[in-house]
Amino acid sequence: MIAHKREPVLSVRGLSKMYGKGCPSCQTLTGPEFNNNVCPVCSSILALHDISFDLYEGEILGIVGESGSGKSSLVQCLYFDQDATSGEVYLAHYNEGKDNVLNIPASKKRYLRNHLMGMVYQNPVLGLKLNISSGGNIAEKLLAADLYIYEEIRERGKKLLEKTEIPMYYMDEIPKKLSGGMQQRVQIAKALANNPPLLLLDEVTTGLDVSVQARVLDLIKALQQELQISMIVVSHDLGVIRLLTNRTLVLKNGRLVEVGLTDQIMEDPQHAYSQLLVHSML
Repeated sequence: MIAHKREPVLSVRGLSKMYGKGCPSCQTLTGPEFNNNVCPVCSSILALHDISFDLYEGEILGIVGESGSGKSSLVQCLYFDQDATSGEVYLAHYNEGKDNVLNIPASKKRYLRNHLMGMVYQNPVLGLKLNISSGGNIAEKLLAADLYIYEEIRERGKKLLEKTEIPMYYMDEIPKKLSGGMQQRVQIAKALANNPPLLLLDEVTTGLDVSVQARVLDLIKALQQELQISMIVVSHDLGVIRLLTNRTLVLKNGRLVEVGLTDQIMEDPQHAYSQLLVHSML
C-alpha cells in the first residue's frame, strides 16, 4: 500500500470547468442528484465542479465514470489543453509546489508540459503528428525541452522505443502506417521522452482489440514499476482501473462522488453510482 505521509506530487483543490456563461442555478440544478450537468436555466455545461484530490509519488490514480462525467475534462485542464474556470493546482516539482499553476503565464505552462508532464490521448491524432516519423515525434518533445544535439536525440529515441517494445525499424516509419496499438506505444514513448514526474493517460485502450489492450496495459504497468512515475489513468473500463491503479476517483455529472483504494471501491462501493458501475462490470 502507498504511504501518504510524504508531500503529494500533485495537489488539486476546488477545480471547476464551465462551458458557457454560467448562472447562479448551474451549481444548484446540476449534478448526480439531477443526473445532468447541463444547466436548465442557461444551458451552460458544468463539466467539473469543486474537484479536489492529491497524487503521491509512484502512485497510479484512476479516474472512472460514464461518458460526460468530466473525467477527460479533468486531465485536459491539468495538461492545459483546456482552461479551468476556477480552482488551484500545485506541482511539487515546480517551484516547490508553491504556485497555483493554473495562474502562471502561458510560457511557464509550456515549460510544465514539455518538462514535467506527459500526456497519452485516446486518439493518437491529438498526441502525434502522423506524417512525421516515430523518432521525429519523440525528437519534437526533446527539442521542446531544449535538447538540440542530434546524436543524443537519436539515442534517446532508440532507448524509448526499446522501452516501449517498438522494433527499431519503426523508428523512421510514420505513425500513420502503424497499427492502433503501435501508435499508442509511440505516444507513450513520446510522453516519457523527458522523464516527467507525472504522466496522464486518457482512455488509452479504447478502440483497441482486446489482445492489444492487454499488451498496452502490461507495458504501462511495467514502465510505472521501473520508472516509479506518478500516473493518472482515465477510463470508463473498470477492468483497466482494477489492473493499473492504487486509488480511484469516481466522477458523476462533473462531481466527485467517491474516492478510495481501488480494491475497496471494487469490492465494497459506497455511493449508489459506484455500486451501479461495479455491478455493471460483473
